Amino acid sequence: MISTLGKIFTDLFIRYMPSAYVFALLLTLFTGFMALIWTDASLMNVLSGWYDGFWSLLAFGMQIILVIVTAYSIAQSDPIAKGINWIARFINTPGQVYLFVLISSALFSLISFGMIVIVAILARELAVRVKGLNYPFLIACVYFGMGSWVAGASSSIALLLNTEDNFLIEAGILSELIPTAYTLGSSLNLVMILLFVVVSPLLFFTLIPKNSKQKELSDLLILDNPQKESSVKAEADSYKLPFKAVSDILNNSAFLQVTISIFGFIYIGHYFYQNGFDLNFNIIIFMFLILGLFLHKTPLRYSISMKRASSNISGILFQYPFYAGIMGIMFSTGLGDKIGEIQASFATMTNYPFLAYVSGGLVNFAIPSAGGEFAVIGPSIINVVKDLGAGLGESEVTAMIARASMAIAYGESLSNALQPFYLLIIFPVMAAGTKLQARDIMGFFVIPFILFFIIQSLLLVYMPL
Repeated sequence: MISTLGKIFTDLFIRYMPSAYVFALLLTLFTGFMALIWTDASLMNVLSGWYDGFWSLLAFGMQIILVIVTAYSIAQSDPIAKGINWIARFINTPGQVYLFVLISSALFSLISFGMIVIVAILARELAVRVKGLNYPFLIACVYFGMGSWVAGASSSIALLLNTEDNFLIEAGILSELIPTAYTLGSSLNLVMILLFVVVSPLLFFTLIPKNSKQKELSDLLILDNPQKESSVKAEADSYKLPFKAVSDILNNSAFLQVTISIFGFIYIGHYFYQNGFDLNFNIIIFMFLILGLFLHKTPLRYSISMKRASSNISGILFQYPFYAGIMGIMFSTGLGDKIGEIQASFATMTNYPFLAYVSGGLVNFAIPSAGGEFAVIGPSIINVVKDLGAGLGESEVTAMIARASMAIAYGESLSNALQPFYLLIIFPVMAAGTKLQARDIMGFFVIPFILFFIIQSLLLVYMPL
């Protein structure tokens, strides 16, 4: 019955959901319209906020691009290719592939959601080797497991609360830092991790489509008989001149690139010695970059791998600015504050985590960035929690603020299952060479979304922090 329901929802999404780009355009118009009727903003205020915001995710977009291409470059190296081949020997059935990919996705994303690219590459390789896989469903497995990032080492809201001189402290909303013991180290968060690592694989196992007819990767490729791409090493060798040349010596110098990578590893060790296990986009990208240099050994091989990795990032390049424009409208018109205030007006000592959770999920459709979303609705929700906790001890109020803040994060993460923004991270890898669109994937998330929404809501309201 569950599998049948999943097929029904998938068919509905295929019929009615537009492409990710059209979805972004519709959200832009909807957000602008809501700002006009719900705030005092004029049309030019909305348009100015849209234009100003259009450029606010350029750095974030470039970080996402670099995460994708550097991770994809690593996966094309000979040692990783051999590792993938070794793993693939032990995974021989569709069921094993689905479970392995879901668990791997959840575990890798606990380190950083940028690591999901490694899982996407492995999943695609398994799809080539294992027959009978429903490829759209496999993409759904990779994407849903990624939701665990919000409970892991790169959870942006939790890290923000424990960052010196953050905007909440500068604005006087918080008087001191909230240690990660209240957020990432809480019993509530540990249970959330188990949901993704244990419960989601079991849930998706019940949703496996009964057949994969016309849904295997080989069926979905645009070319009937695509030529297998040569290895990076083979392509690099093909560029060598038939005679000795200084250019060839420099292009294929292992000494030059390995030396640079050694210096990079020295700094990475220094960084973690100084900062502890403090992950962010910049250090993740730097680690991927240095590791790629080391694994490919020569400048020419690394250049070829990066060229291949950069061939399918067009969606990120032109769609992220539209989501940034939506964020700009939310900020400039006060629409984000309005949403937060209305949700908060219904808050009680019992339901405030649930209201924060719903707020996080709703605002995520307009601001698909946990940090940006928290900047909009976080202050108003924290102030309401402080009012509710008046008269309680300092540690109790801190725990309430931590619960509300993480509730926003959990809501933001789960609602990604209903909007295609972060699918842009794995689509350049998994949908390359196919006609697949977000609508082919999104229907598989409806049942997991409903069940996780119920479970997470109950945990937020009733489980001790």
